[in-house]
Amino acid sequence: MDTTGRLKAGPAQRNQDVSSFCLPVQPSTQLKLVRDTRDKSPLGTITQYRILYLVTYKDSTIPLNRSPKPEAKFPASTAEQESRHTSSETSQSVPRAAGTSTTPALATTKSEQQVEEEVRGEEFWRELAPYKDVSAKEFLSWRWSVKNVIERKEKLIPFLAAVLPKEVPCSGSAAKLQSRDGFMRDVLEGMKESSMHVRLMPYVLSRINWKDPANDPIFRQFIPLGSIMIRDHPMLKLDSLHERADSPVENVVHRYRDRALFLAVCICPAYCAFCTRSYGVGPDTELISKAADRFRLSNEKLDAAFTYFSTQEQLRDVVVSGGDAFYLEPHVLEMIGERLISLPNIKRFRFASRGLALSPHRFLDRDDKWTDALIRVSDKARKAGKHMALHTHFNHPNEISWVTEKASRRLHEAAVKVRNQTVLLRGVNDNVETMSTLLQKLADMVIEPYYLYQCDMVPKVEHLRTPLQTILDMEKQLRGSISGFCMPHFVVDLPGGGGKQLASTSSYDRESGISTFTAPALTRQGKAGKVYKYYDPVKPGGLVSEQGKNEVPTGKVLEAEGQC
Repeated sequence: MDTTGRLKAGPAQRNQDVSSFCLPVQPSTQLKLVRDTRDKSPLGTITQYRILYLVTYKDSTIPLNRSPKPEAKFPASTAEQESRHTSSETSQSVPRAAGTSTTPALATTKSEQQVEEEVRGEEFWRELAPYKDVSAKEFLSWRWSVKNVIERKEKLIPFLAAVLPKEVPCSGSAAKLQSRDGFMRDVLEGMKESSMHVRLMPYVLSRINWKDPANDPIFRQFIPLGSIMIRDHPMLKLDSLHERADSPVENVVHRYRDRALFLAVCICPAYCAFCTRSYGVGPDTELISKAADRFRLSNEKLDAAFTYFSTQEQLRDVVVSGGDAFYLEPHVLEMIGERLISLPNIKRFRFASRGLALSPHRFLDRDDKWTDALIRVSDKARKAGKHMALHTHFNHPNEISWVTEKASRRLHEAAVKVRNQTVLLRGVNDNVETMSTLLQKLADMVIEPYYLYQCDMVPKVEHLRTPLQTILDMEKQLRGSISGFCMPHFVVDLPGGGGKQLASTSSYDRESGISTFTAPALTRQGKAGKVYKYYDPVKPGGLVSEQGKNEVPTGKVLEAEGQC
């Protein structure tokens, strides 16, 4: 172990003799028959034959179905190396537990026609001028993605200038046009008003329709426009769910009796404009001051959190989130998983990450160790009789590509349970057809639709929030059209720390837009019998309060009380 607390590289463990020959199929595709001889069986040598499809790109040949190469124990986290390329990222530096293993991916056999169809449409990113010369090998590399992340206006504006047409459709109307320069000014105004920093990976940027970005469901989630902002609801709070009030020790939120949330990182592959933790995730914005180390992990914070977990006998389930668990170094992720497995009272745990939606190629990048670490933790949990899952976050079918399908297949073949949590957003997925398509696609990828959330009441998201009636109607129309086990729970995460409640259990006054809920299971910290309220978004022309008076927002800049 070196001075940083990370393991040095050990010798690769391999005993294989691989011979191969190639058969030409078409100019850009080859079939490769691989004989893989491995002396690993107690009965003797096992010889396996697999057919791999190779796609030739310019200067390199990339297997679509690669056989796993033996690998050494990783010497240090790749996330630390990646973070050197972006000023806002700081890697975690916590020693990892020893022990590594390799989980092989399965090769699949396909017809020539299937290969042709897959190859024909796979370089979708080349449609964008900045990526037209980017090879598949580069684009599908996690390291390349981190180097080419777009954040801050200094990078975003040149990118927009390169991809936008001279005239851009206005939000809500494809017929009404504005100039490219006018649209970019609108983006800059939106960034001034947003509660979240703009940060986007190349994959996300490649999935946006840049001919009509203002009406694109992916663009609306990440890049704000000043022209569509609606004044904040006067009843919203910066920490809408009162997570800090339910935090017994740093980085831990303990609201439910048998479940806790462990906030282990404050970085994400992309920052959602509607983030419920805008009080503590990402860099400062012009609207919100955030402490940089709010969720950043240290040995002291880690030990305090696990000491707390071990002393709570009723605790059974821990969610590891942030930020995004995608930005935990592989050895840190594995160490956290192993420590959770070692606690007798913890039976289930989950890693929360939007990575499968925002950077699915990382799950296919054999030079990156994050997925290997996740799979090892899943295997260890299963052997210990415990359950580990990956909780991800898809909001629209357009986020899904062939890369996503391959990534989800790798996880499925490795027996990693994946669940999805969707947020209902106006202009993104607030219609039955879109949501039905999303749920079906998730089910096809063996991803369990888990929750459909009503959007939280946080700053600068009124243009994305929907009335409660929308989620109630959607549940009625979807139920019966999709298999029951493919239906998510339609929930509201209650303002004030009331936890998740089914949207249909509310008392809802459609005229005032006020819905009331109770949370019988929550009895901690004086919550027994408490009534919680959720408010529909601000209506055009003003909002009437419960007292019948017009509510006027203060317009003051929100502060996070000096904390991230």
